[in-house]
Amino acid sequence: MDFRPIYHFLERLQQNNTKEWMDEHRKEYQHVRGLFITWLDELNTILEDLDPAYFYTSGKKSINRINNNLMFHPNKPIYKDHLGAGLDQKTKQGDFYIEIGLKHNILAGGYWRPKKELLHSIREAIDYNGEALKEILNKPSFIKTFGNLYQDQMLKTAPKGYPKDHPHIDLLRHKTFAVEVTLSRKRILDPSFQEYLIEVYKEMLPFRRYLREATSV
Repeated sequence: MDFRPIYHFLERLQQNNTKEWMDEHRKEYQHVRGLFITWLDELNTILEDLDPAYFYTSGKKSINRINNNLMFHPNKPIYKDHLGAGLDQKTKQGDFYIEIGLKHNILAGGYWRPKKELLHSIREAIDYNGEALKEILNKPSFIKTFGNLYQDQMLKTAPKGYPKDHPHIDLLRHKTFAVEVTLSRKRILDPSFQEYLIEVYKEMLPFRRYLREATSV
């Protein structure tokens, strides 16, 4: 897919971030949104063939709203500077996330601040078999692709019910279990981008499988 029309639209939108401008250019927005959705649907089919447990999530269902939530963030612009989508979305907290934008281009996956029940299940899995997760995270190709777990909120001490000297206390303290790779626009526009994306998905898959089993999703 050629992502240049998306970037071009987003650049103009950020220069004219008003409802009036968006209303005047609604057809153009629907066009680039449609291009993105079509590509997502094609990607769904490819990833579904790679992963027997893949949950097909249509482009229309997976794509995020371009409007910012001004109720909770009143100082943000009306419209986002990116298009984002969560594929393999059996739950909204365990998807394979794609973001094409002006400031960030991201491929990510895992659980971002999962609800209490899911977080408890993940910690139980780590308590039972944290070695398996560490083996995944310490694989050289995984580190080369993603680095470490996404650095988000962490407990200052052990979670309730776990000793401070637990052998996997470094993992148990996390509140988010996700990884991401940030890409340049040049990478996105490269003809080989989709092939690269598929390789990233394959590298991420053991990590996401561990989380699926941990949460029974």
